[in-house]
Amino acid sequence: MIKKSVAERIEQVQSPVIPIVGDWVKAYPGTLSLGQGVVFYPPPKPISSSIQSFLEDPLNHRYQSVQGIDALLEAIQKKLFDENGMKVDAGGQIMVTAGSNMAFMQAILAIANPGDEVILPKPYYFNHEMALRMLGISPRFIEPDDAMLPTLDRVKEATHDRTRAVVTVSPNNPSGAVYPASLLSDINQFCREKNIYHISDEAYEYFHYDGSNHFSPGSLPLSSDHTLSLYSLSKAYGFASWRIGYMVMPPHLMPSMRKIQDTNLICAPVVSQYAATQALQIGRSYCSEHLSTMDRVRRHLIGALTPLAPWLQITPAKGAFYLLIRLECRQHPLEVVRWLIEKHRVAAIPGNAFGLEKGCYLRIAYGSLETSTAHEAIHRLIAGLTELQKAS
Repeated sequence: MIKKSVAERIEQVQSPVIPIVGDWVKAYPGTLSLGQGVVFYPPPKPISSSIQSFLEDPLNHRYQSVQGIDALLEAIQKKLFDENGMKVDAGGQIMVTAGSNMAFMQAILAIANPGDEVILPKPYYFNHEMALRMLGISPRFIEPDDAMLPTLDRVKEATHDRTRAVVTVSPNNPSGAVYPASLLSDINQFCREKNIYHISDEAYEYFHYDGSNHFSPGSLPLSSDHTLSLYSLSKAYGFASWRIGYMVMPPHLMPSMRKIQDTNLICAPVVSQYAATQALQIGRSYCSEHLSTMDRVRRHLIGALTPLAPWLQITPAKGAFYLLIRLECRQHPLEVVRWLIEKHRVAAIPGNAFGLEKGCYLRIAYGSLETSTAHEAIHRLIAGLTELQKAS
């Protein structure tokens, strides 16, 4: 049989690590996952009324506006003004997408050509790196400082004639680090000076602890012509499977983005848009009421890991729902993850998936844990890491 060809650009992309770890979890029933980044709570109950409204109108089952339904665009516009300090034109700058992953890929399609480069600070969100490679764009990596943050000097050193954008993710996946407003402002200003784009991924904007605050670069003066801001309802509203997010873009990109969206998706799922409209009307208080539970789990996890220092180091994390830990061991992180699943029935994600090749890093996701399951999951993790420490 003749082997069929496969696109080289796809074969060269790393396999998504979460499905791989997910398969291992399924192979060992009873495993508790500290792997995938989801929240423990469901969507708001009042969205059921919006779904009923959707069903009552037969026209809702037809294609809708490429950019999004009017009610949702208006709700997003109000949210951006009230919460992010961004005054935007709903019709000319906002597009509703099937999650912020789609928003990122469409943004890259609109601003870069094959052979161009986009700066990804390490640790990067692996789906960003995968999307770039799929589109023939070269990711330009920069190493982080000790707090897992980029520096402006390293961004400047990585920028050259083929650079089209700098990507920031704050609060960060996988580290949980919150980028200082001053750093985001400096990067945004540098992008304006160099006539390149700043892509700001803000999927975890509501998840802050220990007095940290969120900052949106799109709120800066003179930022609207070069800043793309990406948002998601997956985390804050428990909407992971609804696949709904949105982006804010410079007005001059809207014609290109409409072409891309119409070809790729036509429009975001309309039933999800109705639900999203209702969720945004409920507002961020829905997420906030669950943060105290999440923070208790976070503090418990940090307290349990701390006695393993200095063999185990924790990156300072005041946002999202992740901890990034480094182990002083020789094993490859993927081997450690599989061993934790097989021997201790607890899962994590290897740090090399996020570009951290020097050392053994693991990402611990605690957002899916309620108090009832958190103690057992953390107990298993500590038992496994303690055994690994003794063997190192």
